Amino acid sequence: MKRRVIFCGLFLTTLVHASSGLRLYQATMDDSTWVVSESTPLVCQLDHVIPSFGVAHFVSKANRHINMDFSLDMRRITAQTHRVLLRSVPPPWRPGRSAKTVATLNFYQQFNGRLENQPVWQMLSELDSGNFPTFYFNDWYSGGEATAVGLSSINFKSHYDRFMQCVSRLLPYSFNDIAFTVLNYKQNSDQLTKESKHKLTMVGNYVKYDPKVDMIEINGYTDSYGGRYPNLKLSKKRAQSVKQFFVSQGVDASKVEVTGFGEKRFIASNQTLLGREKNRRVVISLGKENG
Repeated sequence: MKRRVIFCGLFLTTLVHASSGLRLYQATMDDSTWVVSESTPLVCQLDHVIPSFGVAHFVSKANRHINMDFSLDMRRITAQTHRVLLRSVPPPWRPGRSAKTVATLNFYQQFNGRLENQPVWQMLSELDSGNFPTFYFNDWYSGGEATAVGLSSINFKSHYDRFMQCVSRLLPYSFNDIAFTVLNYKQNSDQLTKESKHKLTMVGNYVKYDPKVDMIEINGYTDSYGGRYPNLKLSKKRAQSVKQFFVSQGVDASKVEVTGFGEKRFIASNQTLLGREKNRRVVISLGKENG
């Protein structure tokens, strides 16, 4: 740890004092552009072009947890893993203000530069304050020349506001949270319990915004009370009503497979109220293009 701290300190000192010989990639005042390229309840993305270098992406996705990812999509892949220093640099028109370190990280060989969570939120905060988050490293392609890649805060604010409005509307759950969902029913009925109605609404809200969901399998089951044939019909009716819900949300009916199993495949004892409640169920399984 001590050796790493010393290294970073020397690296920073070298860059600061050699700034006159620094190769800088950064948008000018005239070509600084920000774009909200994606804005749905599932994903929000804010992009910034860095001329002659690549594109910076800020991305937040529907999830139970607060999340924010950053990637630096470079025109040339990283040829060698190297250490990188991220600093927030005040613009030239704010003389006297000092830069500050945000994070140290690695750019890994053959991967884009990546950061996640708190340092990314800090980058956004620095941009919102008018500063320029800047990555410093020694570029393999130019023989180890000291290089800086900066994000310009010019024209940032209005797009940042739109981006954060999108983030505030993200669903508070991900695909993995609803890909396998169990719904329960009232006794001898195709009416969902109150909790299961809420679960179905969650699944429906996700599916209608994600075109990659290409298969919905719905399997209906009952407890052992009421006779086998009536229970088989009831299990199919329950599953079919869930299918109709998805179709009403705009899902192509051909993507939805429905099966009723009646009293088969118990998951709990039918000798207790709680066990029978567990057995009165519909199981929703979602399949998604490219996993």
